[in-house]
Amino acid sequence: MSDRLKALADAGVSIWLDDLSRERIESGNLASLVAEKSVVGVTTNPTIFAAAVSGADVYDAQLGELAASGTGAEAAIFALTTDDVRDACDVMAPVAGSTEHDGRVSIEVEPTLANETEATIASAKALWAAVDRPNALIKIPATREGLPAITAVIAEGISVNVTLIFSPDRYRDVMEAYLEGLEQAKAAGHDISGIRSVASFFVSRVDTEVDNRLEKIGTDEALALRGKAAVANARLAYSEFQEVFAGERWEALAAAGAHVQRPLWASTGVKNPAYPDTLYVTDLVVADTVNTMPEKTLEAFADHGEVRGDLVSGHGADAQALFDQLSAVGVDLDDVFEVLETEGVDKFKVSWQELIDTVQTQLDRAAER
Repeated sequence: MSDRLKALADAGVSIWLDDLSRERIESGNLASLVAEKSVVGVTTNPTIFAAAVSGADVYDAQLGELAASGTGAEAAIFALTTDDVRDACDVMAPVAGSTEHDGRVSIEVEPTLANETEATIASAKALWAAVDRPNALIKIPATREGLPAITAVIAEGISVNVTLIFSPDRYRDVMEAYLEGLEQAKAAGHDISGIRSVASFFVSRVDTEVDNRLEKIGTDEALALRGKAAVANARLAYSEFQEVFAGERWEALAAAGAHVQRPLWASTGVKNPAYPDTLYVTDLVVADTVNTMPEKTLEAFADHGEVRGDLVSGHGADAQALFDQLSAVGVDLDDVFEVLETEGVDKFKVSWQELIDTVQTQLDRAAER
């Protein structure tokens, strides 16, 4: 087992892999990552599934059956992805059984529904029923329309990974939606000790957007702030987490068996080659969090990553000071977060269409064989 990854886990950071394929499952690769790389969870998205299905012969048999029955691309996607997530949940089941929070595998509602509350609820329920594993997480975007869907789904006893969170303000809304859902679930007689949730707070995209704006401003003061916004943003989010999951309201839920909704640092692959390739892991080490990494980042940290202690809690004031500096040089952070959410939803929709196109191509090929 990698000493560096073990040190990260020992610091209270749960390491989740941001990737999944049937080949990983059937070859034993996923199980090896659990045993050798401290991986204790998995996240997925349409882009990941498109890459997995494209040209992989492990899907041929199922694609042939789906093509023969005249199944359309979207129904085929549902079948292929829920099968993969179910099998991954089974691989991760020992982790789920031996830890309080981990061993979870995420699957996303259809991205085209990001601004439709009722349709998102229906999609989440269908995915939860199809995967049929207690250690699954249903990914729901933190759009304004997604917030009531999160509450409704949690109220049904379904575990949720809230995705596409960019701002501390929206993150607080997400935690409120979670608490309200737990309260409704408790009132309806659900065993809330079985519900789990993470809140996926996106990291690297914040630096990308803010850095672009700083470079357009171009002053020495602005340029000196590059590469700092994303970590500061996450530190502010963690301060919100510490505040919300304390006090009488939370204690009443905890007494009934509720679990905290942990922050999950998402989009942790470093996009700017000028920055250290483990930046969004090393600088975000803090207990009660998840860091979901693409394998490239996982391997980079295993090779040369550093754990320098808790670099998040207690840094809220410094992070706010950095935000004040950004505003002073002319960066409109509210607009940054609005743009990132809109672009995030749009990118999810594009990746969904790419998955549809990929699966349709594979279905057509299967029909010809």
